[in-house]
Amino acid sequence: MIRRGISVAHCSSLQVLRWFRRRGGVAAWRRGGQFAGPVDSGPDRGALRYHLQMWEIVRAGGPVMWPIILCSVIAAAIVLERSWTLQEKRVLPPDLILRVRQIVEANQVTDKVIGALEQNSPLGRLLAVGLINRHRPREVMMERLQDSGRHVVHELERFLNTLGTIAAVSPLLGLLGTVLGIIRAFNAINAGGLGDPRILSGGIAEALITTAAGLSVAIPALIAYRYLRSRVDTLVVEMEKYAIALSDAVEGVGTGR
Repeated sequence: MIRRGISVAHCSSLQVLRWFRRRGGVAAWRRGGQFAGPVDSGPDRGALRYHLQMWEIVRAGGPVMWPIILCSVIAAAIVLERSWTLQEKRVLPPDLILRVRQIVEANQVTDKVIGALEQNSPLGRLLAVGLINRHRPREVMMERLQDSGRHVVHELERFLNTLGTIAAVSPLLGLLGTVLGIIRAFNAINAGGLGDPRILSGGIAEALITTAAGLSVAIPALIAYRYLRSRVDTLVVEMEKYAIALSDAVEGVGTGR
């Protein structure tokens, strides 16, 4: 009995959706139920049959669509900004560690050199801390490098938590829109009964559109979050290698090797 009821409800929903699209979709529903005739009898039948205008889709999705759109804009901005900032040539400039080692071995470290390193890149800021503490014991210098490294990593991870939050919240917003759409459909049934499929069309459209919109934002955001997080981890490992290399170079100069 339960399976039969589910099948009937599923078939009814499909019939409503087919009828809804044949009669002009969201545009006609927004006009207050003044649905058009068959889509085969007009110059715009292709547009009505195969796609809906973006603005109509947003309006049909209900109020939940607006926070989903906001999440998509923020996520896109974060991905573009972090993709530009986390380029290897911007974080780990080529040959920087070699030039620093040459300066250390030639004993040409000056305040001007350290200031230029601090303005160079995240790796440069880390190496500058090592040069500032070059006359201290190795343990003290490594401790200072670790402290500075935590600040650099925090800067590299900027906005990534926000991106991860968007990836987690977007499908929940879509689910919220689905629930609101179903509630709206049942309220329409209670008010007018099941005689007219137009009563269900608005709620079903809202439920389906918000679900699709939430997933469309969450999936790319999650992929981008995982990629950028992996990118930061890779850069941090390379920076640790360069910090150790600088420490070895400073120690070698100090011992006269």
